Amino acid sequence: MKRFSYAFQGMWVLLKKDYKFLMHLITAFVVVCFGFFFNISRIEWLLIIVSIGLVIAFEVINTAVEYVVDLVTEDYHPLAKHAKDVAAFSVLIAAIVAFIVGLLIFIPHIFK
Repeated sequence: MKRFSYAFQGMWVLLKKDYKFLMHLITAFVVVCFGFFFNISRIEWLLIIVSIGLVIAFEVINTAVEYVVDLVTEDYHPLAKHAKDVAAFSVLIAAIVAFIVGLLIFIPHIFK
């Protein structure tokens, strides 16, 4: 049970520190509402859930990388910047893919 409490502590840290994490959660909520509104299929739900999960997971990992880099050095270092930039880029890739998945799923429902 302690392991779960550590995970939830991490979630609270994210909610306090990283407004982008909160924005991802709000966006996920809106997308889920659209899914119910348009009565999407099981396969479409699966794609939406996996997309949401990946974006949120990458954002969590990105924040963890930022914390570790900040722990290691307070000074500017090009490698520290590269680590943060690459981690942020992973979130961007996941978000773009999720956006495309969302378009492919919802556009046909909108124009029925």
